[in-house]
Amino acid sequence: MRTKSLKKNKINVITLGCSKNVYDSEVLMGQLKASGKDVVHEEEGNIVVINTCGFINNAKEESVNTILEYMQKKEDGDVDKVFVTGCLSERYKPDLQEQIPNVDQYFGTTELPGLLKALGADYKHELIGERLTTTPKNYAYLKIAEGCDRPCSFCAIPLMRGKHKSTPIENLVIEAEKLAANGVKELILIAQDLTYYGLDIYKKRNLAELLENLVKVEGIEWIRLHYAFPTGFPMDVLDIMNREPKICNYLDIPLQHISDSILKSMRRGTTKEKTTKLLKEFRAAVPDMTIRTTLIVGYPGETQEDFEELREWVREMRFERLGCFTYSHEENTHAFNLVDDVPQEVKQDRANEIMEIQSQISWELNQEKIGQEFKVIIDRKEGEYFIGRTEFDSPDVDNEVLINATTTYLKTGEYTTVKVTEAADFDLYAEPITK
Repeated sequence: MRTKSLKKNKINVITLGCSKNVYDSEVLMGQLKASGKDVVHEEEGNIVVINTCGFINNAKEESVNTILEYMQKKEDGDVDKVFVTGCLSERYKPDLQEQIPNVDQYFGTTELPGLLKALGADYKHELIGERLTTTPKNYAYLKIAEGCDRPCSFCAIPLMRGKHKSTPIENLVIEAEKLAANGVKELILIAQDLTYYGLDIYKKRNLAELLENLVKVEGIEWIRLHYAFPTGFPMDVLDIMNREPKICNYLDIPLQHISDSILKSMRRGTTKEKTTKLLKEFRAAVPDMTIRTTLIVGYPGETQEDFEELREWVREMRFERLGCFTYSHEENTHAFNLVDDVPQEVKQDRANEIMEIQSQISWELNQEKIGQEFKVIIDRKEGEYFIGRTEFDSPDVDNEVLINATTTYLKTGEYTTVKVTEAADFDLYAEPITK
């Protein structure tokens, strides 16, 4: 086994899971850099920090496999130390310590100061918005709150992230200004529940006021809303979305299901009638809004009738963007007390059926865009295409606009206006409009 490296330590941060984890890794890296540490993201380094996900089975497996991969590298002498943080570590620390004891130390989601100390760095309270962003330079996530107070039966996030805690508006504005100064043009607002923002510190749902402040930040051109909850949605947000061109006409609102019996068991606090009414109010208030949702199939007790009701509702509502997941039976959640009685192959068949319907809806909606002009942001170049997005699309999860790079030169990170020439299920093909 190789003796410990004498060269200067380089800390490699590896991020697994959702955008909240991306944000947390960026904050960690910003703190390390402020302490003079050499830090990289998913490159070679002799000290490794793995920011894990513990949400559902697939994510947990990926996290465990990544830890094991780096433990092997440590054994082979390719890395000196391995630290594990994030949701998996928060949720299963005792089990992990017992089963993978060679990890140098485990830290939970709220133990950043301890992790920094283990890495030889100081936690600097005065750092507001000092992050090393890992996303393309033109967009960044802005986490406006941590944790969740919702009682959803299937979700383990409150176990891993704690109670809802909003970040003050003034801090978020400072953070947005610093991101804009570094070339960020699009802010993607994230939280476990955007609709709850402000209730803890301002004693009211205060997302609209936050948006009123963020639109004043110079250099920011798009502000996108992710992860709203259908119960208690602050409708004044729609007024500012209509009024302010910087607020994208886009809302990510995970609805999970539509059968009343399943919604009740899921403890979602709503009904099919209320949900459908809310969506119609969205459409009336902001006619060209793109609504993105996610659904869960195979929840305990989901009958064929429940599924068919969901399937027909998806056809009826014609969501612009939709993702579908199979239910994951998570210990210490309320639903874990129920019998996980839908076979895995049935869950998968149901998810596939929903996505087939959505694929057709998306294709039909995209056909309507042929000949239309859109403002797009260019995220990257891939092969013979520049890849862009409209205001109706979030990175990684939504549609993309492909522009021929052999006939056109565009700058990544810049906005351009294009005309759609062709459309597939989930992609648009376009050419730039020369002014």
